[in-house]
Amino acid sequence: MRLKEGMAGPRIMIKEYELLDGSTTPLVQQVGDGSIVRRFDKTPPPLKQINVVCPHFLELKWAYGCPFDCAWCYLKGTFRFLPTHTRPVIKDYEKIELHTRRFLSQVTTPEILNTGEIADSLMWEGSNKAFSKFIIPIFEEQDRHKVLFVTKSDNINTLLEINPHNQVIASLSLNADNVAQRWERGAPSVHRRIEAGRKLSQAGYEVRIRIDPIVPVSDWKTHYTNLVDQIFRSFAPARITLGSLRGLQSTINGATDKSWQEYLKENSNWGKKVEFNTRYEIYATIIDLLKQRYNYKEVALCKETLAMWAKLGMDYRKIKCNCVW
Repeated sequence: MRLKEGMAGPRIMIKEYELLDGSTTPLVQQVGDGSIVRRFDKTPPPLKQINVVCPHFLELKWAYGCPFDCAWCYLKGTFRFLPTHTRPVIKDYEKIELHTRRFLSQVTTPEILNTGEIADSLMWEGSNKAFSKFIIPIFEEQDRHKVLFVTKSDNINTLLEINPHNQVIASLSLNADNVAQRWERGAPSVHRRIEAGRKLSQAGYEVRIRIDPIVPVSDWKTHYTNLVDQIFRSFAPARITLGSLRGLQSTINGATDKSWQEYLKENSNWGKKVEFNTRYEIYATIIDLLKQRYNYKEVALCKETLAMWAKLGMDYRKIKCNCVW
């Protein structure tokens, strides 16, 4: 990686990373102290069949926490020792801008910066300092890097008012209606989230979808088929990433409603998972539905094992999932 010559500012730290195809390349590890811009690199290169595949991506950590109280939220484990727990906390906008501008002006390798790994990207939209209104114009000053919003929110009014938005990707997290009603308490209904996606797509945003975590509830095939149909009746996503229910031990320890844990049957290097054959049947069913009914092939898996990628006949080395190009 080459950095531009430029003004002094927070130091940009570069590290040699091994990519999923086995090659190595220098990439940004963090900007300054890493509290704002830092690479998510907790998943080692997958070597064993039970290892999960996850390309290392950049986070733009503008805030942490989430207001929606999903039963399996990993933030309940990550932040279980903080006095605020999962209550939204917003960082200093001046520092966010300083570190973001430093990155955007100096880094020449195109990157996507994920604003929704430890927070819901739209959780501050109702305030007089909406994050989208603050961050999107900064990204629109250049045409190399993009900002990724990951959300369960349908609070998109500010997004719809912002133009241009060429450097923005919006990603909506969805689930089957009955699953969302039981375990995604506090989040807008699935219908409202899909409607938000339709409006964003119509407004010219690139809109991606995460169907995650898929849960093998009774009659799951009907429920998730209905979800796919709901989506495509409204708009065609740019990309769909599928993920099944999983639980790190810290998440399990931090959860109050533990009823979802009955579906976790086996281990991986990213926590407990739904039993392999069940996961395979779910993925194969949804992927085939997308292909046969909608001629749609822009599908990837999230935090899935080498064994699952192989069983589905998919090449993990060419992954195009939610958080990358």
